Amino acid sequence: MSQTQSLFQLGMDLYDGSTNAQTEEKDTAAATAAPEEENRDHFVERDGVVCAGIHLVLDLIGARRLDDLTHIDQTLRRCIEVAGATLLHIHLHYFTPNGGVSGVAVLAESHISIHTWPERDYAALDIFMCGDADPHAAIEVLREAFEADEVEVHELLRGTAAA
Repeated sequence: MSQTQSLFQLGMDLYDGSTNAQTEEKDTAAATAAPEEENRDHFVERDGVVCAGIHLVLDLIGARRLDDLTHIDQTLRRCIEVAGATLLHIHLHYFTPNGGVSGVAVLAESHISIHTWPERDYAALDIFMCGDADPHAAIEVLREAFEADEVEVHELLRGTAAA
């Protein structure tokens, strides 16, 4: 099998970029703001501070279903929905033999990333969103979906120097 055919089977093309990138370009074009919003930079204000966006760093401790790829995909989609964000692409990777999952949901408003250690009942997530999306809305979805005993949340306001 040629290198081009092998890459094509993986969703990539040597000459035209990845098929995922092409799909994202189409999705991004569809999600493009109306003309009156073209100059809006989507910075947000949080407690009187103007910033590029809110970045949540979460640790799920005593969590369950961290090796269930379908459940993780559905949970990320629910987080995006309740946060009012716009999904561009989800990519999840399942690791063997422990069943951990790494992945990212690329959003028009930024991203949600996840890495799980089911053998330790632990997951690490990043949720970064700008504009009108509310990353805090995803916290309870994650707590319930993974039945976490404890959820630690750290909030960063990104891009305050650029504001």
